[in-house]
Amino acid sequence: MAEVQSSTAGREYETIYVLRPDAGKEASERISDRVRDVITKQNGALTRVENWGFRKLAYPVRKHSRGVYVYLKYLGDGALVTELERNLRLQDSVLKFQTVKIGDGTGPAEAKPEDVQFEHMEAMIDDGSEESIARSLGLEGGRLDERAEGGRESAGEGNEDEDEEFAQAGGASAGEERKSEED
Repeated sequence: MAEVQSSTAGREYETIYVLRPDAGKEASERISDRVRDVITKQNGALTRVENWGFRKLAYPVRKHSRGVYVYLKYLGDGALVTELERNLRLQDSVLKFQTVKIGDGTGPAEAKPEDVQFEHMEAMIDDGSEESIARSLGLEGGRLDERAEGGRESAGEGNEDEDEEFAQAGGASAGEERKSEED
């Protein structure tokens, strides 16, 4: 006779997936229902769900700089992980996901009902108010930008200290060049 696989036996995994910041409550509910269905159909057990909320991504993903992070902890086998990742891949609202095996053959899973409740976040409009990469590297809004925008005076009216340093180094200052052109 074939043994019936217990819903609490298997390896322990954790998956973190990132939803688009503009994903509404319906999309979030649809994904959470899909995750729950996949885990139960594959004889797994969901032990913990945490909604980490809106967070900044390390780098833009599909033109989004923020996302909604959701953490799952469950028991199951390799087929469950494969099916769960396939379902996450098919969802347009999921930007990224990562699954990690955190333990082998653990005992029965005892999860509190409040630990496995999905929390849904309201959609957030990505207004782009985040600091740009160029600004964080100091390439915008700093001294380089001022020079590029004409913050530095025009030739002939330049900084006299810079002209003196240039002349001492063996070059002619902008004022001396103009005088020689007029003669």
